[in-house]
Amino acid sequence: MDAIVYIDGFNLYNGAVKRTMLKWLDLSRLLSRLLPGRKIKRIRYFTAKIQGFDHDPSAPARQDLYLRALKTLAPLLVIHEGWFANHPVLLPQFPLAYTDSRKPPQRPPQAVQILKFEEKWTDVNIAAYMVLDCVDETFDEVVLVSNDSDLVPPLEIAKNRFGKTITVINPHPKKYMSGHLLQLADNRLRTINKKALAACQFPSTLSDAKGNFTKPQSW
Repeated sequence: MDAIVYIDGFNLYNGAVKRTMLKWLDLSRLLSRLLPGRKIKRIRYFTAKIQGFDHDPSAPARQDLYLRALKTLAPLLVIHEGWFANHPVLLPQFPLAYTDSRKPPQRPPQAVQILKFEEKWTDVNIAAYMVLDCVDETFDEVVLVSNDSDLVPPLEIAKNRFGKTITVINPHPKKYMSGHLLQLADNRLRTINKKALAACQFPSTLSDAKGNFTKPQSW
């Protein structure tokens, strides 16, 4: 069965690898392990460039190294980038002061201004490329690596209009799998276990046209 895979990069990161030392993940090896018997025609990886903060100024450099590693999987893997919008918002300062746990505060909480970041284009890009591939490509199966129920509409189009088999791989713990995705999928993997992640790491040192590079020390 020929498959095209669509990976929501931040959904995968936050659900499966964020709190692990297994972030140097070879997605081609992982998908071959999770999808035995499939011929993977293409892997589309959707992400957005992050910004550094005072508490972690090297985060963008680590992301750049990982994207560089993923590019060694070309032409099988293609990276699609969105972006992060940010804007200030006012939120109540915590903890709130309660004089009586059964009653709300006697005065409104103090508001503080924070900078809110929102990932842009990822959902739209996934939906657009999924439908475009259904029109332009010959394949049998759509594989989505995400737990985002906002992606149900393009999956429904792929299934009902184009007759594609739908497989959903949930990067999050199994109890968090979206019921909407669960209902729509023909095949489903409710979680990605750490044994699979550990078995599918890139070598510590990789090479590309620019030379050798190594995974981040903290990974």
